[in-house]
Amino acid sequence: MEMNMSFSHDMDDEYEKFIRRMNPPRVVIDNESCKNATVIRVDSANRHGILLEVVQILTDINLIITKAYISSDGNWFMDVFNVTDQDGNKILDEGILDYIRKSLGPESCFMPSIRSVGVKQSMDHTAIELTGSDRPGLLSEVSAVLRHLKCNVVNAEVWTHNTRAAAVMQVTDEETETAITDPERLSRIKSLLCNVLKGSNKSSLAKTVVSHSVTHTERRLHQMMFADRDYERTGGDVLDDRQRPNVDVVNWHDKDYSVVTIRCKDRPKLLFDTVCTLTDMDYVVFHANIDTLGPDSYQEYYIRHLDGSPVKSDAERQRVTQCLEAAIERRVSEGLKLELCTTDRVGLLSDVTRIFRESSLTVTRAEVTTKAGKAVNTFYVRDASGYPVDVKTIDSIRQVLGQTILKVKGNPDDSKPVSQESPTRFLFGGLFKSKSFVNFSLVRSYS
Repeated sequence: MEMNMSFSHDMDDEYEKFIRRMNPPRVVIDNESCKNATVIRVDSANRHGILLEVVQILTDINLIITKAYISSDGNWFMDVFNVTDQDGNKILDEGILDYIRKSLGPESCFMPSIRSVGVKQSMDHTAIELTGSDRPGLLSEVSAVLRHLKCNVVNAEVWTHNTRAAAVMQVTDEETETAITDPERLSRIKSLLCNVLKGSNKSSLAKTVVSHSVTHTERRLHQMMFADRDYERTGGDVLDDRQRPNVDVVNWHDKDYSVVTIRCKDRPKLLFDTVCTLTDMDYVVFHANIDTLGPDSYQEYYIRHLDGSPVKSDAERQRVTQCLEAAIERRVSEGLKLELCTTDRVGLLSDVTRIFRESSLTVTRAEVTTKAGKAVNTFYVRDASGYPVDVKTIDSIRQVLGQTILKVKGNPDDSKPVSQESPTRFLFGGLFKSKSFVNFSLVRSYS
């Protein structure tokens, strides 16, 4: 049976390569027809997940998609994207334009399917995945444990939503600066981190899993939180209905489509988050219209399930609605944005998060990256009491860390107070009485 399944998979892969060889992707980049954006047109043979691939490539290089027209009915895929840079300007850099052509055009047609998740397999680091209930200061505790175990955090991304949290942390051995491979050491890391995740609630459920899968970090975070059912509203969720995205799902019976409409505040990577969720829920987008109207975004999708059926029941409709709402909310950044740029060193994340905690600040989202010996970390922080971040607090932190390496993005006075019961008050933390559940897994990347 395994041989037959493998043979079938190989045949499907070869057939896909043949189709792409006969119908190579075509990319046209136009900087003339639109006054305010660069227009990118992509034509290709159609297959499930190709829309996510294209959107992922564009968003991974930090392009802003202001409009999009998508059609993939039948065997052909046709997309038009209006994109700008982060400052709202057209894309004129020839290096970026050439990257887009190579990534989406004919030169990419024989790349392996791993391209769809945008990650190169590597032995450079060990990836640690954490999902579970929030708790004040847990990021600081986890970072301190990793430092004690002589692990250096080289990259990390952390999201919190609806009393749940998820993190993907890439670590290296302090001495060798490579991935950690010793089974006994891996087991010790998992054991100690599980103890931290359990905290004082020893009855909470903790689970460790070893996996060799490789997935795009942000897509993986969506999958982890989806698996943890963060889309289910809880008693601690007091988010004002007016702040929630407006998601509507109706069936167009004449065409056997389900039509999904989304109206919400626009932000970077919004299109990736919604397309990623629909794709991972096994829905196919046949047509779509995306438009940004001032600060707001309008998205309209015509979808069917992989089996060809539209949404079949009210329960399924409600689940699609809840999952899209959660996907949009996960990356919403609450609090004041702080950027730390300095020379990387072992224990940097532990030291920084400890200083935040001692200054009564909580982190609602974090992005940690290192490259060529430099660390660039972004934190979204709030005062632990839920009130606006005090200017004096930020000044004192900058005096400790260094005035030039810590930058404030936005005015601390603009940080609006949040309810004491807000589900994203704490990174890995919150004042919730629900039974704690923690799932921890250790993943190693291979070349």
